[in-house]
Amino acid sequence: MFKVGDKVKFLNDVGGGVITQVITKNMVHVENEDGFEIPVLTTEIILAGDQPVKIDRPSVHDFVQQAKPKQEVVPEPGSAVEEVVIIQGNDEPDFHLGFVPDNELNPLEAAIKIYLVNDCNYFLLYHYSQFDGNEHETVEAGKLEPNTKLLLGAISQLEISNLPEFNFQLIYYKEKDSRLSKPVSRNIKINAVRFYKSGSFVKNDFFNKKAMLFKLNESEMEKAISELSDKQVKKASREKEPVRKTKKVEQSPDLVEVDLHIHELIDDTTGLSNKEMLDLQMDKFREEMEAAIKSKSKKIVFIHGLGNGTLKNELRRELSYKYKKYPFQDASFQEYGYGATMVVLKK
Repeated sequence: MFKVGDKVKFLNDVGGGVITQVITKNMVHVENEDGFEIPVLTTEIILAGDQPVKIDRPSVHDFVQQAKPKQEVVPEPGSAVEEVVIIQGNDEPDFHLGFVPDNELNPLEAAIKIYLVNDCNYFLLYHYSQFDGNEHETVEAGKLEPNTKLLLGAISQLEISNLPEFNFQLIYYKEKDSRLSKPVSRNIKINAVRFYKSGSFVKNDFFNKKAMLFKLNESEMEKAISELSDKQVKKASREKEPVRKTKKVEQSPDLVEVDLHIHELIDDTTGLSNKEMLDLQMDKFREEMEAAIKSKSKKIVFIHGLGNGTLKNELRRELSYKYKKYPFQDASFQEYGYGATMVVLKK
């Protein structure tokens, strides 16, 4: 188990560095020999064998000092001072949480980096924490300059199915302003299915790659709509039976789409074993397969995700054995990534 201060070597690159932050059990930040801090998978590093060195982490006092207005720095002749970038007209507060895959074609093949984006002329004081269902754990806090973005960490495919809730507390301000802004608090819980759909990652103005973006500050109208939607969802969940029919989306008269993710089949998986959940998914597969055969549909797509491959393997095993007259293949990568199987019923 790696910890802050460990000296490590890179397995796939020359050199090494010191671990400055443990993001997750599979991801750490390493400060390399050039002084740059980079996110690295724990599978790509080994201990260097030396004694750990002490890393000085900022204290609460340091954070408060950083938040105080700084005196103007007058550069000496020949020296350079980093300037704050102010964009004319970019005065509306606009903050985003961004997920940017290293591999655009297959987002889950490599690490997905997490960014905080400050797309406005405000300075931003931020507190970023994660909630695992029991307690909030602070990941990072600090100050972000106007019109910049900050790398907060990264996640791997193994962590997608068990993501925590992402929480942000934000205070934004200008050096001179006619009014004070209210603090922003935003909690984001992401359905793991979104990472398996290529359409979740879109072109944007912040990154040179496609990204999944969540706005952290909402207008009063957006907030009201969001709260109303949450209440409606909770009310509908109480009124429904534990098992409900999966919603089918007809992309054309000849194609039926069925989502087999367990949360689409039942509202609550508490107390269910992995085998019981797999049985529910396979029962749904057989039900929809039989219905599609009797209908006029020419093709049916089963969305099973990647996961550990158990559902996909079981589904394809039964297709090969019980429904062997119907050819099947991976569904369109552009639509479903690597997480779906298409069955051809009629040509």
